[in-house]
Amino acid sequence: MSLPANIQRTDFGTLPDGRPVSCYRITNQSGIELRVIDYGGIILSLKTPDRDGRLDDIVLGFDSLADYLSPAYRQANPYFGALIGRYANRIGGAEFSLEGQRYRLVSNDGGNSLHGGDPGFDRCLWRAETFVEARGSGLVLSRVSDDGEAGYPGRLSVRVSYLLGDDDSLEIAYHAETTRATPVNLTQHSYFNLRGEGSGDVLDHRLMLAASAFTPVDEQLIPSGEIAPVAGTPFDFTTPTAIGARSRQRHPQLVRAGGYDHNFVLDGGDADDQGLRFAARVIEPESGRVLEVATSEPGIQFYAGNALDGTLKGKAGQPYRQHAGLALETQHFPDSPHRPDFPDTILQPGEVYRSRTRYRFSCLAAST
Repeated sequence: MSLPANIQRTDFGTLPDGRPVSCYRITNQSGIELRVIDYGGIILSLKTPDRDGRLDDIVLGFDSLADYLSPAYRQANPYFGALIGRYANRIGGAEFSLEGQRYRLVSNDGGNSLHGGDPGFDRCLWRAETFVEARGSGLVLSRVSDDGEAGYPGRLSVRVSYLLGDDDSLEIAYHAETTRATPVNLTQHSYFNLRGEGSGDVLDHRLMLAASAFTPVDEQLIPSGEIAPVAGTPFDFTTPTAIGARSRQRHPQLVRAGGYDHNFVLDGGDADDQGLRFAARVIEPESGRVLEVATSEPGIQFYAGNALDGTLKGKAGQPYRQHAGLALETQHFPDSPHRPDFPDTILQPGEVYRSRTRYRFSCLAAST
């Protein structure tokens, strides 16, 4: 079956076991271009216009599969552009108890499990199908996570869709069902630099978060269980603030995490007709680009790329140094299986996990 004119599929290399990887290029009526591979559901690139109409790639990543499979990448483990599961963020001690049984997970972050362990969904080959609907065009990625994969119970059937809308949005919808009770917390881990990837740091990006509280962490970046107000702290982004304005303050939480790498508790508010609530807005003054995030999730992880150290070079040939990009990962809270007072992340047989997040792209008008 032939693809629509605005969707192209090309070969993107071969995994070590011989399985081929494909790349899907999708464009909308405004010329925004999205490239996704079926390995890891990775968003390779996302080109959007600045206030002068110039297209730039605004997400971090690579042009070759070899870079995503390299020892240097696996050691740095930044999860550039990848789908994350079964459990986004951290589960303390790489274990949890559920219905009277204790489950040991893969430890890949000290003694903790991070982003689903190893292999997580970011290192799996997904089945891909393209689609076209009234709002735009996209890609559906699906896979089955077998009972016991990375230590998790239940056979989990997962489907994730990327819809590039003609309203200049990227909408990501998650769907999962299980055969046994299991924690599920899915997200997308793109790093954004609205000036263009490889163009320097994001410290002058102005961030607003619809969050009057956050979840402080311990020395291993596991939530303490406290829901702390952001007022009077460097974590107050309830009004637009440059990311670098307070990032070097000696606040204990910034010192502990090496900068911003925290879950923010979204305030809620009125939902739109898709059931999504405003979560975040990022403005890049030079290009005029604006990114708005709306979600059905109760939390958002703001990560300012603290651990990027210049080891990895991106598509523009420039090293990705500290703060080369920022991630806004919509999610349930970290370590929720150990925190019954946090929003529940346990999916039961017969239930359906649904989550939806929309990234909308626009530009400020040129100054006069």
